[in-house]
Amino acid sequence: MKFDWSVIANNWPLLLHGAGVTIMLAFATMALALPGGMLLTLMRMSRLAPVRAFATGFVEFFRTTPIILQVYWVFYILPVMIDFRASAFATGLIALTLNVSAFNSETFRSGINSIRAGQRNAALALGMSEWQALRIVIIPQAIHRVLPALASTWVSLFKDTSLVSVIAVAELSYVGLQLRSQSFRVLEVLTAMAVLYWLMGYPQAKLADWVHRKFKVSE
Repeated sequence: MKFDWSVIANNWPLLLHGAGVTIMLAFATMALALPGGMLLTLMRMSRLAPVRAFATGFVEFFRTTPIILQVYWVFYILPVMIDFRASAFATGLIALTLNVSAFNSETFRSGINSIRAGQRNAALALGMSEWQALRIVIIPQAIHRVLPALASTWVSLFKDTSLVSVIAVAELSYVGLQLRSQSFRVLEVLTAMAVLYWLMGYPQAKLADWVHRKFKVSE
């Protein structure tokens, strides 16, 4: 087999641009999904049954259906339902944010539930309201406990950004696959993609490992 790495040498700016879009998409998604997940958690803890039911249904839908189906749904169905128009990047961002918000919600909820009831009762005994006890006493401790899980979610999200290539978001996978189809250099292009993903993903995986060790909770 004859290798021709000139296709990579001649197109590396395109691949680096795609890698940049991947990073931007991942950061934007998590920046929106963190408050989104906390909002869903608070809705699931609401005393209003309709609010709890909506939040629960939302979380279970996005946790139990394939993310690629969600990307297609936001791209093809949402515009028809609510006359919504957006760029491919914005559409991919919305789909990923909805998905990751659902998973973050379960992470936050498990963290809040892991705080012993005695701490809530003590806060109420000191004259705090339910909301004050949650905001001042419980949530700060819960966030500390869920950092390892959020780090793992981040690593998974970084890889899942490749799925929005199906709606022509110009991230690394889309750029690489377009280059492959134009040059017919499958091995070279896919190898370059794998190297770029590894160079970006390996430090993040090591950081996630450090977060797991640093913030591990032992009781």
